[in-house]
Amino acid sequence: MRLYNIHKRASAIPYLEEAAEAGDVEAMYYLGEAHRLRHMGMTREALDWYHMAAQQGDPYAMLRLESGNVCALADVCPENGDNWSELALNVTLPKAEEGDIDAMGTLFNIYGALGEHQQAIDWLEKSAEAGNPHSQHWMGTFIYEDHNFTPDEEERHQLSEEWFRRAANNEYVPAMFSLSSVLSVRGESREAWEWIESAASKGNIAAIHRMAMCYIDNGTDNYCYMPEDPVKGWAMLEALSEVVNDQYTRRIMRLRHDLLTDEQREEAREAAQPLIEKWSSNDPALSDFPEKYGF
Repeated sequence: MRLYNIHKRASAIPYLEEAAEAGDVEAMYYLGEAHRLRHMGMTREALDWYHMAAQQGDPYAMLRLESGNVCALADVCPENGDNWSELALNVTLPKAEEGDIDAMGTLFNIYGALGEHQQAIDWLEKSAEAGNPHSQHWMGTFIYEDHNFTPDEEERHQLSEEWFRRAANNEYVPAMFSLSSVLSVRGESREAWEWIESAASKGNIAAIHRMAMCYIDNGTDNYCYMPEDPVKGWAMLEALSEVVNDQYTRRIMRLRHDLLTDEQREEAREAAQPLIEKWSSNDPALSDFPEKYGF
């Protein structure tokens, strides 16, 4: 999962297969995801792993099978019908009604797949109110992005901040990053920077990027609440490039290349070594924190 979370899905597959073949249902689901995302669509391998997970009761695997229309196209259907989303609902709703906050959050996706959007939002809010940090983050996101929620922008930002803060205080790392963004918009630069630091300390790659860019050029945005230190910022990018080897970090380095001298970049390469050792040992494990049921 560490490899999957930094988008090294091909490298993750052998480890996921070992776990899946030992009976780990979540590994089965993520194998389906890895194959689907690598090929930008449903493949036979993805279908087979989703089907295995669905047969073990995984509702997200059922939703993937339904969205892939596999019952009609490949004759892979539920035992008692032809709608995988309905089966996901049948599996999940009783758990949610018994108070399972994760099941409540899953109903958001299930009812969304069934086209029952008000039911989806109602269950998301129940899950969030019951303390599910993932659902709390989504509540904040919906309010923040929905200009129809309230015509008063300040009120919308305040309400979204409240949900993000609840999730962030529950140690949900993506919410720390989102909270920093809304605080920045509201002019709370110092606290915004503190939450960026918190997210980065938990391995959030987006937060590390943001910190690095602020150190290189603290005029980047109003959340850059610290003195410039180009060598420190470049060292963070050098370490990310070494450990994650992602295109986005390399692109940032190309665009910011001329902001440092050759001597500063050489100093940064040396300063990056402790970070490379730290992140390579998964202290913390770096992650993009992808959604379990995303695109």
